[in-house]
Amino acid sequence: MSLQVTIIATTNGNNLKLAELIKSVCEELQYEIDFINLEDQDLPLYTPTQEKGGIPEKAIQITETLIKNDLMIFVAPEYNGSIPPVLNNMVAWVSRAGEDWRQAFNNKMAVVATHSGGGGLKVCRHMREQLEHLGTFVHPRPILTNFGKEFNLDSAKETLSSFKKLIG
Repeated sequence: MSLQVTIIATTNGNNLKLAELIKSVCEELQYEIDFINLEDQDLPLYTPTQEKGGIPEKAIQITETLIKNDLMIFVAPEYNGSIPPVLNNMVAWVSRAGEDWRQAFNNKMAVVATHSGGGGLKVCRHMREQLEHLGTFVHPRPILTNFGKEFNLDSAKETLSSFKKLIG
């Protein structure tokens, strides 16, 4: 049984590069991968007024992708000590994208990752809190890089391969 993975890069630049590195590790592990760059999705800002115009097709597609996959990997920079707005916006739209939207998060597994100008621990902690609130099991070890800490391939492989053991 192959693990189905969604990698969500929230911004271009260093976090997109990190997401691509993580994707190469997942390919090496022979995981099936869906790759979403949220900046390319151009989701409108969620508001109840905006929702009255209908759920954007991109939000429905993201929701369907998350529902079909076993593991989610969120790669996001730290914005003012927290989660980037584009990720909160995606979660808001997913939570409005139908009656079964909880299947996108509930009882799923996730890894949080960041390349941040600062330490990156705050964004990892906030992503963990949000995902756990939605019912997701988040791996205790984030993939964390910054200008002073390069990508550790061995550590990333160890973290990402641990999920093979969980699904048998």
